Parts: sequence; C-alpha cells; structure tokens
Amino acid sequence: MSFLILVAFLAMIAGGFLMFGISPKDFTETLAQPIQKRRPTMRVKIRDAAKPRKLRGIRLTIKETQDVLEITGRSGRFGLLCVLSLGLLVLGAMVAITMNNMFMLPVMAAGFAMLPFWYILFTATAFKKSLNAELETALSIITTSYLRSESIITAVEENVAYLNPPVVQVFEAFLAQTKLINSNLRYALEGLKGRLHNAVFDEWVDAVIACQEDKTLKTTLVPIVNKLSDMRVVSAELDYLLYEPVKEFVTMAVLLVGNIPLIYLLNKSWFHTLMYTTPGKAILATCALAIFVSLAAVIRLTRPIEYKR
Repeated sequence: MSFLILVAFLAMIAGGFLMFGISPKDFTETLAQPIQKRRPTMRVKIRDAAKPRKLRGIRLTIKETQDVLEITGRSGRFGLLCVLSLGLLVLGAMVAITMNNMFMLPVMAAGFAMLPFWYILFTATAFKKSLNAELETALSIITTSYLRSESIITAVEENVAYLNPPVVQVFEAFLAQTKLINSNLRYALEGLKGRLHNAVFDEWVDAVIACQEDKTLKTTLVPIVNKLSDMRVVSAELDYLLYEPVKEFVTMAVLLVGNIPLIYLLNKSWFHTLMYTTPGKAILATCALAIFVSLAAVIRLTRPIEYKR
C-alpha cells in the first residue's frame, strides 16, 4: 500500500512538472544555487569582509563539485548531475518507504542524493594529480625560457606547442589576450590567476607580475616551481596512507551491512526486532547515517596533497 501511495505521489509530481512546463534539470539547478537573501547592510558587508563565512556541509560539497567540473571542462554537465541526484533521492525514499521505515526516509533520500557529487569529488583526485604533473612540466620549461629571455610572452610562445590540456588552453588564452585584445601585460597575467584552481600556479603568476617591475626577482620563480616537485614526491610516498581510510571504510561498511542477513540466519526473532520494531528501525537509520557520514569524511581524506597559501 505504501508503495502505491509513493507511485501516486511521484505521478502527481510529474504531472506538476508537465502542467507548469518545468524541466527537472532547471528545477534541480535552481535548488543547487545558493538561496537569495535580502540585500545585506553595510555592517554585514564589513563583517563578511573581515571574517568571511565558510561554506559547510551540503553547500560546500556542491560548490566543490562545481569547481571540479569547471576545472575538467565539464561544467555543462552540472544540470545532468543534478537530475541524477534528484532521481537517486527518489530512489532512496522509495527504498525507505518499501522498508516501512520512516526514520530512514530522510537519511536514505539525502544520502542517495549526494552520491553523484561524492563520486565527482572522489574521481577528481586522479585528475588533480595529472594536472599537477602537467603544471610542473609547463612551469618548468616556461620559467627556464623566461630566465633566459626575460620576456614572459616570448617564453610562453616558445613552449606553448609542447603543453597539454588543460594547461595549454590557459596559456593560449594569455597569448590571445596580450596580442589581440589588450596589450596590458599585468592585466593579462592577473587574468591567469584562478584559472586552474592551484595555489602554486597562482603564486607563480604573482611572482611573474612582480618580475615585471623588478627583473631581479626572477630568481624566485624556480623555488616556486620546485614546490610542485615536492608535492609529487610526497604524494607518491603517501599514496598508500591516503587510500588506507577507503579500505577501512569499505571493510567496516561491508561488515555492518552484512550483519543484517547474518542476523536473519542466526536468529529470526532478532531480525524481526531489527526490521519491524520502532527501536530496530531507529538503529537501522542510525547505521545508514553513519555510513553516509563516514563516506563523506573518507572522500575528504583521500584528496591529493596541495600547498596552501
């Protein structure tokens, strides 16, 4: 009966989308955007400037996912990701309703909805490692050319043919900016900052900007590039330790979920208590919450090592 009510509710929602001409993609993208608040007062602006508020929880995860998609050139897929999240939210709710466990309903719905975003963040680790490796090569050869020629435009022109995506697009845009749009070199260099979401790259750009005023500062570029080499060496040494939490999480999650059918085989009365009584349903919801919270924590622990400014 509960399943039929759920199907009727989903049909009503689908009818509402069709009646008002709203697509699921637009609906989920709107939900993912920050809530628009009233215009802040001057006191609020000063307070936020002095002590910026950090995003937390689901909003932070969504923002980080958007950044990863932008870096990897897949920002257009964010709408599809939101639609998938909405579908998994409904699936999680259906699982909880089928189990007749209202304690688990919000846990399963929210946990399933966050799975696509967690997947993007987890797979971004490999991309960031390849980005750091390519960035190390690109900055090394460009810095070597710049130390010889003392012209950043010449250094980029000499080596842009040897660069690979996504670094090559950034420097090609820099050349187009300086040659075809605006000859202000400092302005073009400022436009490089934040393009790759890498603290070492932004520091390197700041050093190049400083070199435009004082050429003797060009010796500071090599130590900055060496930071990428240090990151690669340390990351290679700590790879095993970084993925150790993943192994522990998978082991504990399998043991936790596997205990449910094991209880059924050992003692059916215990299984009945766990699945059909109020305390047992609350325990199941708590276990599901622990799994999702642990998964979010593990994904944050497995990120590659980076310098922080």
